[in-house]
Amino acid sequence: MFVIVVYDVDVKRVSRVHRFLRTHLHWRQNSVFEGEVTRAQLYEIKRTLEDLVEEGDSVLIYEFPRGDFTLHVIGTDKSPVEEVI
Repeated sequence: MFVIVVYDVDVKRVSRVHRFLRTHLHWRQNSVFEGEVTRAQLYEIKRTLEDLVEEGDSVLIYEFPRGDFTLHVIGTDKSPVEEVI
């Protein structure tokens, strides 16, 4: 499946999150990674990010398995979508 990972973490953790994501995905721009992963790789990415982030940090993972997507928010959702028009 194709995933996009977007993160906003404290400056103290940016380099650790960035280095970890580079081992699994392609860096696209500041705080944005993307790439093809297996379900097992996605599980590992989520598990490791849960260990790396702290309160106030935010990581969004968009999954595109078959043209649709699921959003996983790890940490704080800094801009929750209540209603999409």
